[in-house]
Amino acid sequence: MATLAVRSPEAVAARATGEPFLVKLTLTALAIGFLGLFLVVPLLAVFAQALEKGWSAYVAALREPMALSALKLTLLTAAIAVPLNLVFGVAAAWAIAKFEFPGRNVLVTLIDLPFGVSPVISGMVFILLFGRQGLLGPWAQAHDLKIVFAVPGLVLATIFVTFPFVARELIPLMQSEGTEEEEAARVLGASGWQMFRRVTLPNIKWGLLYGVILCNARAMGEFGAVSVVSGHIRGKTNTLPLHVEILYNEYQFQAAFAAASVLALLALVTLVAKTIVEWRSAAGGSQPRTASGAGFTPAKRAGGLGGTAQYPPD
Repeated sequence: MATLAVRSPEAVAARATGEPFLVKLTLTALAIGFLGLFLVVPLLAVFAQALEKGWSAYVAALREPMALSALKLTLLTAAIAVPLNLVFGVAAAWAIAKFEFPGRNVLVTLIDLPFGVSPVISGMVFILLFGRQGLLGPWAQAHDLKIVFAVPGLVLATIFVTFPFVARELIPLMQSEGTEEEEAARVLGASGWQMFRRVTLPNIKWGLLYGVILCNARAMGEFGAVSVVSGHIRGKTNTLPLHVEILYNEYQFQAAFAAASVLALLALVTLVAKTIVEWRSAAGGSQPRTASGAGFTPAKRAGGLGGTAQYPPD
């Protein structure tokens, strides 16, 4: 009489999802080759061209006044846009994930709008709004406000193209967290600020940092929208990507690649930071998160009446 071999679920799953060694090797080689051809080789080419005339020429290209002005403007734009998107992203994610209200789906759609609109089109929208012949242009001129072809226009365009990143990282994370811990904090007497600082923020900190990193990377590398609203005024409205374009169009290839190498270095720093955040997030996610691990320490439970914990004021 034939007997049937009983296999464990783990063995069945491993057999169902496993692949022959040759298939794994081929897929891995294709992935590495693709990344090398379209990522590593262009990156090495940028640095090779930047250092083609030597280190002294490279440093001179970066110390040129227009290059320094473009770098400062890029950092300034990101320094303004990222914190504003941070505040908006947290507030929008909190509202969408924790509450039900009319217009909730509309808000989600509006958050995704920059993903579906070309950056050039978004720049044109600001021209139509704040340009001399735009809808709000005469009002801005009457109040001596210069928006397009000035730093405020660059900031507005950057905010528009980058504001989904923080919110889109936090919304699914907050939805998966649920509202149980916040409700427990409210029962223990926590205020709204205490709930956010001691319960919500510890749970979303890695996702929040991840969204900020992506937002900052996009803000520093944005080209299309800022190109439309900048006017390409050297030393005033040219960010680093626009400075690279101008140098390249003027056949100053070494200087253009030198400036581009700064953006590449910023991208590499962003990639390293992103990897660290993902690693820390995965390490933190392996630990069970309970109400006690989300800000309810024994000290906060002390002093309750009749065995009921109370949340002390800050």
